[in-house]
Amino acid sequence: MSAAWWRWLASRDSLTRRLIAAAPQGFAVRLLAQRLTCPRRDEAVALGIPATRYVWCREVALCNGDTPWVVARSVAPLERLGGQRLGQLGERSLGSWLFRQPGLERGPIEITRSAPPFHPATGPWGRRSRFRHGRFEVLVQEFFLARMADELALPRR
Repeated sequence: MSAAWWRWLASRDSLTRRLIAAAPQGFAVRLLAQRLTCPRRDEAVALGIPATRYVWCREVALCNGDTPWVVARSVAPLERLGGQRLGQLGERSLGSWLFRQPGLERGPIEITRSAPPFHPATGPWGRRSRFRHGRFEVLVQEFFLARMADELALPRR
């Protein structure tokens, strides 16, 4: 992996802030889906819950203007939402809320070369990690798209 990609993938700070700084056409969030559903098998394993348990699920595109640079999927077990009203985020990023929470804990970052299993777009890299704040817990999965690599002159690997 190139040093340029490592800085994006291994960063433990807010991806939203990094994208705002890097997006010449302006940062935007496009809400793709938000619903209660059962988690994918790998998500259930990562959260330590049965795959039959309902979760809050949100899928977004994080964009440079109208161009998606990252697609993200966030999954939170209903009993771990901790009373948060995340359904009201609309077209604001989850990160803009998460990184304002005192005592926020981020688990290890898992990096992958696989394509987003929830979106047809492709890209060179993906990552995911769990965030905790009190009783609240969410698994955040982010997939960096080829358009981002091209527009920021990042290598395709």
